Amino acid sequence: MAGTALFLMDVPPNVVFDDYYFSDAWQRVFAVDNSFVVWGLALFIALALRRPALVAFTGAALLHLAFDFPLHHDDARPHFWPVTDWVFESPISYWDRGHYAGIVGPLEAAMCAGLCVVLWRRFESVFARLAILAGGTLQIAPVFLWVFIFDG
Repeated sequence: MAGTALFLMDVPPNVVFDDYYFSDAWQRVFAVDNSFVVWGLALFIALALRRPALVAFTGAALLHLAFDFPLHHDDARPHFWPVTDWVFESPISYWDRGHYAGIVGPLEAAMCAGLCVVLWRRFESVFARLAILAGGTLQIAPVFLWVFIFDG
């Protein structure tokens, strides 16, 4: 949503991250798509249906949430919605320099790059390597973009 607003709709970063991000509409979306409860239920259904692709997708979502949970401070999400709207305000953040993003961001980028190397070595097809390159770029690019968006 932020990428669409920033790059396709040309909304200024301060409007996206100060207004839109904290709006009721965006927070409702974040409650659903960041819910351990919702994704856990989806994983259970995928397992019950014996759908490997859905198991991988929902498992990846839960893995993302496990790493996302401890990396939000002021912008924490209700990870246990609809059971509760409680949020964990972590002392560290992946983007907020006031909460150690200068350390967390580069560590995240280095971990991602290292895992891309592992995948690159494991998969030799051109399609797989292009997918690894694209995915790695999409994962690492925000670490550098935050510097321009929040310090620029």
